[in-house]
Amino acid sequence: MKLASLKDGSRDGKLVIVNKELTRCTEAMHIASTLQAALDDWDKVAPKLQVLAESLNHDAVPSLRFHEHDALSPLPRAYQWADGSAYVNHVELVRKARNADMPDSFWTDPLMYQGGSDSFLAPRDPILMADEAYGIDMEGEIAVVVGDVPMGASLEQARAAIRLIMLVNDVSLRGLIPGELGKGFGFFQSKPSSAFSPVAVTPDALGDAWDGGKLSLPLRVDYNGKAFGRAEAGIDMTFDFPQLIAHAAKTRPLSAGTIIGSGTVSNKLDGGPGKPVSEGGVGYSCIAEIRMIETIKLGQPETPFMRFGDAVRIEMMDKTGHSIFGAIEQVVQPYDAS
Repeated sequence: MKLASLKDGSRDGKLVIVNKELTRCTEAMHIASTLQAALDDWDKVAPKLQVLAESLNHDAVPSLRFHEHDALSPLPRAYQWADGSAYVNHVELVRKARNADMPDSFWTDPLMYQGGSDSFLAPRDPILMADEAYGIDMEGEIAVVVGDVPMGASLEQARAAIRLIMLVNDVSLRGLIPGELGKGFGFFQSKPSSAFSPVAVTPDALGDAWDGGKLSLPLRVDYNGKAFGRAEAGIDMTFDFPQLIAHAAKTRPLSAGTIIGSGTVSNKLDGGPGKPVSEGGVGYSCIAEIRMIETIKLGQPETPFMRFGDAVRIEMMDKTGHSIFGAIEQVVQPYDAS
């Protein structure tokens, strides 16, 4: 089952079911007014949404053309957005770029931050920034949306709580991160609004690519029209989603609609840093990684962070080559407060 929230002038959008091909959709507001409302009463609502989805896929209900540009992020705002760093290879490389030590505990205990969740960007919204000097970077990630998770949840409880999967562009401002972390309190200004894929899907819609904890397909990241990243999301994931969810719920319950991110999808190559797609590697899901590789090889980075006019596209295809979640496609533009 595939779900989306269409723009209708409201903050939370209009809930629709989208067909497998992402070409048609049908309104689901008679079942649940918003995706959050559906998540709040999932056990009762999900079977009704599933019946509607099956009817849509058999052309048995009225439908409209689905345009990804009309979609908000599936949850345009959420009660909580907590982003982990499941791909510890990425953390190691980025910390090296900041001349920061890598504690051994990072390989055994997930790293996680709580991001802003009150105003997510739509998947085709521009990334508005006041200054290119902030060090604007994209981060291609996977995320899950959970139902209610009790405090101290077991891995089994965490796994059972996963309701939906989607993609993320977790925008980072690399130029601001060192100063913020240097204060010893964490991210805030360096983590602006994220954008999510046009469509969120239920685990059953992913077939054998989803094993209950990992999504084993390449994450496609294109930068200014060229292949930038093709990292395999199921490889080098040190912590799977049940582990991330259980970590987040160690000292607090998680409410239905909480989003948990994987962190930047990142692969090693023969035990070392990966190679660019142009050199036969799987590339990178953010600019910070290639800058670190350049620093290792050349003594300094060559690839600049994103500038006004630069564009990123993040997408994932199934094994037949069809888009699963639709595409996040964003252009960096100047922010004008007036």
